[in-house]
Order: sequence, then C-alpha cells, then structure tokens
Amino acid sequence: MKALIVGGTGPSGPFLVNGLQQRGYTVTIFHRGTHEIPEIPPNVEHIHGDPHFRETIDSALAGRNFDVVIATYGRIRILAEALAGRTPCFIAVGGVPVYRGYFDPAANFPRGMKTPVPEDAPLVASEAEQPFCFKIVSTETAVLAAHPRGVVFRYPYVYGPYQLLPREWCVIRRVLDRRPYIFVPEGGLSLITHGYAENLAHAVMLAIDKHSVAAGQIYNCGDDYQLTIRQLVEVIARALNHEWKVISIPDAFGTSARALVLAGTTDHCVVDLRKIKTELGYRDVISAEAALAKTAAWYAAHQPERGGDLEQRLRDPFDYAAEDRVLAIYREAAGRAAAISFGDVSRSFHPYPHPTAPGQQRDHRNR
Repeated sequence: MKALIVGGTGPSGPFLVNGLQQRGYTVTIFHRGTHEIPEIPPNVEHIHGDPHFRETIDSALAGRNFDVVIATYGRIRILAEALAGRTPCFIAVGGVPVYRGYFDPAANFPRGMKTPVPEDAPLVASEAEQPFCFKIVSTETAVLAAHPRGVVFRYPYVYGPYQLLPREWCVIRRVLDRRPYIFVPEGGLSLITHGYAENLAHAVMLAIDKHSVAAGQIYNCGDDYQLTIRQLVEVIARALNHEWKVISIPDAFGTSARALVLAGTTDHCVVDLRKIKTELGYRDVISAEAALAKTAAWYAAHQPERGGDLEQRLRDPFDYAAEDRVLAIYREAAGRAAAISFGDVSRSFHPYPHPTAPGQQRDHRNR
C-alpha cells in the first residue's frame, strides 16, 4: 500500500508518517525541501517540488497513484483537482477559521461564537466577508467535489515541535528569562480549541481506519479537554520549574498579553467534537497537560533565535521594561478604582432561608 503526505515536516507530520507506517503503508512525502527534520524515518521517500501550482504538482507526481493521500500543505484545492481519480482516499487538512465569527466576533449576534461550534455552524459566506477564511471554505467544497469520498479535517491551533508560530514560546521564553510575573488578557479566561500534533494525527488515522464511515465527511478535531490561557501559562511554568505571578490585564491596555490570543480577540472559540468522537471513536492519545509539558520542554531545548524571524512573526517584543511600566500604571489605576465606595457589598449570603423553628417566616438573616 502506498501513501502520500503533502507536507509532512510540520508539527503533525512525523506522527502521520509513523501512523501510516504502523498500518503497513510505504510513505512518500511531497514538500519543498526547505524544512527537513530528523524525526522523519530514512526509509521515507522525499519528492521535492512546489505543491502550490498545478504545473509543479503535475511534474512532481507524474504517473504516481496512491492508496491514501493526506494533504496538509500547499494549495489543497489544486492538489485535490490534480489527484482526482488517482487515489480512493484523499484527506484534506483545513482549519476552524471557516466558521463565521472566528476572526470577526462581531459578525455574529450576539457577539462571538456559540460554544461549542458544530460542523454545521454558519460559515464565512463570501470573500467580501473575510477573504482568507472564505478561501478555506471554498477549498473544502473543491476537495469534496473532486473526491466525493474524501475527508476534510478542520484543524484548530496545533501545538508541539516545529510549529511555525508557536504561541507557547511567548510563555516559555519568559520562564527561561526568569520573569517574576506574566500578563494574561482579561483574566486569561479565553477558551480556544487547541490540538496537540500527535492527537490530531491520530484523528486523521481514524479516517483511514474507518474510511467507509468517514468518506465524504467533514470533522472538527482537537484535544478532548481544553485549557484556558491562564491554565496554559500555569502548566508551562510548572513543567519548567518556575514560579511567578499571573497578572490579569485588560485587553485595552494593548500589552504583550495580546500575543497569547490566537485570533486577535479574547472571545471563545471551542469547536464541538461530538461527531468525530461518535463516528470515529476519537479519544486523546496524550492529555493536554502532558502534551503541553512536552511541548514546553522541547522548545526549552530548541530555543528560537532571540529577536529572530520567529519572534517577529509572533509580534511579541519581549520588552520587559515596558511591561514593568504598564504594571505600575495598572496597579495605580486599580488602586484608585478600588478606593471608590459602592456601599457595603462585602457580605453576601445565599438566598435560601434557614429557619430555626417551625413556622418561622424569616430567619436570622431576614430571608
């Protein structure tokens, strides 16, 4: 049996390769060759070419058919069209930005996305509404038109080694720099679906194992349980043996805490996993807490260049002097606000009465 992975060197790539090999497939990866990683076994064939254009795809894959194709990279719509009739199982990896409100919470009423978001929730409907997101929606349509028995996975934010934009580094670097505190936006209460690379690769493998069920379907995927931003910060700090204060800061302060928010907003985005759990039997291979700890350890051992390209893409200046100034201003403002009296609201009791004698109309707290 022959399998092709388009991409294969990103976060979930090594797990996809290993999963296919464990199932008896001879694996080929098709990518540009700019990101070779040691986790890919030496017996995997590499086709180096550009998966973004029909002419380069046709040239690279001329005369090749595959039992399974997993497209994680490139222009997947063009890949799907180029491989029509050349594989019985085409699996496309897209993303959750297809949902209306992901990048623009105000596009929904009431504001934001309902939680959890099922696969049949409203999608971005036009290029005018959100150009990037609509391209993902259009790609899903093109994939299933070219491959009626294809499968589409809507990946969430993927964490793990080799992430091109590892948001966790914003926390990890501050731990390594022994910062005494870290800002989190709005209490760090935001919930956004994440998926550890190994868990997402497992989800894709289930579509191969149960292709008769998955054929023609679209699935949300992600970790079974989601962590808030604050919980993420706490797990990383403990994994790297660091103690600090986690300080909530209003988003309006425009601080580095914004780098922790994936879609530029603190609104929730939690997708519904009931379909993939019910139809394919998905369960995490590794818990979110353990996966995040592994991720933190990996980046601590493979640190990006300080001030380099990756940090610039993260748009986190790591300007600790500026953070200290913001903290001083915030504490002063919070202290002034706390001094404003709203009357005696310090004591609060639950509303149910506790009579001490039969027939008592009011208890000792006048309830």
